[in-house]
Amino acid sequence: MISVAVQDEYPRRPVAAPAGPPAEPFLRTRFAVPARPPTFLRRPRLAGHLDQALDRPLTIVDGAAGAGKTLLVADWAAGLGQPVAWLTVEAADQGSGRFWAYVLHALHETGTPLPAGVTGPGDAARVDHRLLTRIADALNRRERPAILVLDDFDRLAAPDAAEQLEFVLHHAGDGLRLVLVTRSEPLLPLHRYRSAGAVTEIRNAELAFTTEEAAELLARHGLRLPTEAVRGLVERTGGWAAGLRLCALAAQQSADPETYLKEFEAGHSMIAEFLLAEVLKAQPAETQDLLLRVSVLDCFCPELAEALADCGGVGARLAELHGQNAFVEDLGHSWYRLHPLFAEILRVHLRARSPGLEPELHLRAARWLRDSGAIPEALAHGAAAGDWEFTAGALVDDLALGRLIAGPPADDVTELFSRMDSAATGAAADLVRAARELSGPDLGLGLAHLGHAEEHLPDGTSAARRLSGALLEALAARLTGAPGRAEQAMSAALRLRREVPAQLLAKHPELTALLLCHVGSARVWAGRFDDARAVLTEVLATPCDTASALPREDALAHLALIDYLGGWIGRAESQALAAAAARYPGGEHAPGAGLAQLVLAAVAVDRDELERARSLLDEAAGPGPGSGPPDPVTEAARALATARLLLALGDPRAAATVAGPAVPALTPSPWAEAHTALAASAAHLAEGRPETAAKALDDLPCQDEPGYAAELAWARFAAGRQEEAIAAAEQLGTTDRAGPGVTVRATLVRARAAAEAGDTGAAGKLLARALLDARRDQLRRPFLDAGPRIRRLLEAPPLHGLAAGWLPGDGCAPGGGRGAGEEPPVPVVEELSAREREVLTRLAQLMSTQEIAADLYVSVNTVKTHLKSVYRKLGVGRRGDAVRRARDRGLL
Repeated sequence: MISVAVQDEYPRRPVAAPAGPPAEPFLRTRFAVPARPPTFLRRPRLAGHLDQALDRPLTIVDGAAGAGKTLLVADWAAGLGQPVAWLTVEAADQGSGRFWAYVLHALHETGTPLPAGVTGPGDAARVDHRLLTRIADALNRRERPAILVLDDFDRLAAPDAAEQLEFVLHHAGDGLRLVLVTRSEPLLPLHRYRSAGAVTEIRNAELAFTTEEAAELLARHGLRLPTEAVRGLVERTGGWAAGLRLCALAAQQSADPETYLKEFEAGHSMIAEFLLAEVLKAQPAETQDLLLRVSVLDCFCPELAEALADCGGVGARLAELHGQNAFVEDLGHSWYRLHPLFAEILRVHLRARSPGLEPELHLRAARWLRDSGAIPEALAHGAAAGDWEFTAGALVDDLALGRLIAGPPADDVTELFSRMDSAATGAAADLVRAARELSGPDLGLGLAHLGHAEEHLPDGTSAARRLSGALLEALAARLTGAPGRAEQAMSAALRLRREVPAQLLAKHPELTALLLCHVGSARVWAGRFDDARAVLTEVLATPCDTASALPREDALAHLALIDYLGGWIGRAESQALAAAAARYPGGEHAPGAGLAQLVLAAVAVDRDELERARSLLDEAAGPGPGSGPPDPVTEAARALATARLLLALGDPRAAATVAGPAVPALTPSPWAEAHTALAASAAHLAEGRPETAAKALDDLPCQDEPGYAAELAWARFAAGRQEEAIAAAEQLGTTDRAGPGVTVRATLVRARAAAEAGDTGAAGKLLARALLDARRDQLRRPFLDAGPRIRRLLEAPPLHGLAAGWLPGDGCAPGGGRGAGEEPPVPVVEELSAREREVLTRLAQLMSTQEIAADLYVSVNTVKTHLKSVYRKLGVGRRGDAVRRARDRGLL
């Protein structure tokens, strides 16, 4: 803090105090520096800024009522160590003569000597210009400047006093340091002082308390709170000094101060009394009404405020309120907002003063905002008004229905419409309900709402509403496995898009992305992979924003599945990894993540990474809270990956049990049916029924589809129908549509046939080709399943070199069992109990710990205890190893 020594530059005899206003004594309280309360907090950053007042002629401390400006300057003045003339201005100072009489007396009270010719004005209403000249000249002659603080300067009513003050300040030179404490910007030529660097300004934003300062202030009131609690209070009060102090005083009386400060009702507090008295009631009645009406808005421009206030000239009034620091904040570009606490208090006052007006104001705001294109804000106000027919219509007509489908559960629009009551009627409300339910757990209810909406969507309905209906039709088709219905929705959407303004379509790329994604999923279900790829690739080309990012990831997951089924393992993995990484802004997995993890699990099985496959299947174990209805494509992929893992683990019967998709569909899927039949065939073979196994593969549609033709050839060869299998495998060798996941199996079928025929040379060449195709994608599983004769051929020197480093030798059992150099399995040292066998059996069925607990009617902790005992007795540390060890010992 800078300290200035006191020095009398006029060594004359004492001069009598200037005369006061005619016929009135001076009110001495107006010259007193305000006392600081015991809980006052000195803030060094502000005091340091105020120190600049000693070097500049003008300082302005401009803030709202209760911002702490007076106490800040009072504390600074008290610590200077030199006299400071203090004058609190009052509205009663109507005449400039009265004002200058008080200014001269303030200077005299602090020992600032003035020449004998400088006496008080003789007229309370006016002041002689010669007196102002003598005051300025006297101050200019000082070696050290006098410091004059004018508190509550905004109360000065004398119209010419500000101009006179600027005259004295200008001509006093370095003899005067003027500090103005005010709620509004003074009528001085501030631009001149700013350009000359001759003014220090402390504004409302700087006066606001920081979190650290607020914590110290609360501590002075005996309240020590966690940083997060203090930060929340600062955000709610805007760091407003009076608000923080009043909150602290009230919290002192609470048994739980932290909860009180978090949940207090501002409208029924000491803060409300302060703001209503100091701010609202200080305004004219018309301005009070304006403030009450705009309190329902988060932010507003003059035009929006006029729509609520039914009056004109609002722009000038808002600018004036901001200039007065009347808790109206200027956001720039003619937009304003009320201080959050002030708005909260005004809303409570509005409800008490004009019951029933608030919903009407919200609806007026909603209509104005919708007409101005501010749809999210219009929706919020429409919901606040309780007019759900308007609100749903605004959402649908803006083509924003996709946000209910693509948005996360915490999305503002999703949360807003979760409050829509059942009384809302009309097509738009039914479309919103259908979107919510089709994206939620109740598919049947969603389809019912969609049916109701379509009854109210005749041809004359707006194109935007019918296009939104087409989007929901496509979603319904996807969820019910109805490709034909999806194509009809697509045709209708293409026709309706021509009737919708281009700028509206461009505004919501997520609608197009969702439509294409749902149609693409339906085509995948139908096995029309090329057609599905066409529309899914188009999804990736749509403009990427927050809402359309999620259908993009869903499309990536479906493309990954198409590539996997076509044998393009590496490409499938890349796309699945990209989709699995997709998350909502809040951290939840995106819709495509579950399907992507299932593709990755299937890839892991093909690479004989069975523990990783199990882990991925656990992560994608099913829909979580808030998830939508089961998707037929996703559930078929789940069945496929799970069955393949069980086959690799040596449990074909369990594989056959889980192979069929759990979700019913209106139209069967050829590839899903084929993989169900493959699992059934493997189970029959394992049980010694080759004829039944072969019969299970008959009558499957589209058996020339590369995605599962190789699997069928493999199964037919194992079932004893070698000629059919070899013919199919040779045909696959001539196509360029299939990837390594297909060609390797087809080549191995031919190699097995050659080996059984004794043609080891041909078998070796075919194995070499298969190894070359499989090496890049690390496809180990086909070789492990090919039988001992093929694995022995792989030990030959030419082939061994191609397999070295990535394909395990004959000592490694399928599923990652014992390899070369490893210790033999540890024997079972203790018999398993009956309950442990039950747990182990369900473990082999890929049931999670929670599922086992539910199935056995025991707690999760009990299951975990049994699992630890099973692991110990089997000498293993993981569930996959436990299942394999149990099968090796004949326990399963």
